[in-house]
Amino acid sequence: MPPAETDDDGIRCRLDELLAERGMTLTRLSELVGVSIVNLSVLKNDRARAIRFSTLRAICDALDCEVGELLVRAPRG
Repeated sequence: MPPAETDDDGIRCRLDELLAERGMTLTRLSELVGVSIVNLSVLKNDRARAIRFSTLRAICDALDCEVGELLVRAPRG
């Protein structure tokens, strides 16, 4: 049985924080990585259920960060 939409998977995306630290907008990141603002917003707001490795790599390259800086374990519940 697939998990319900409201299940917390214990992973949090720090995209908003990393953008702020670098003075970059979501619009600019979208231009750099070729991913729509809507899809980046879904990721930023922790509503994404999956991410392609190629997208993850492009975001990390654009933000000059490691995957572990972008996606972190969060307490469940």
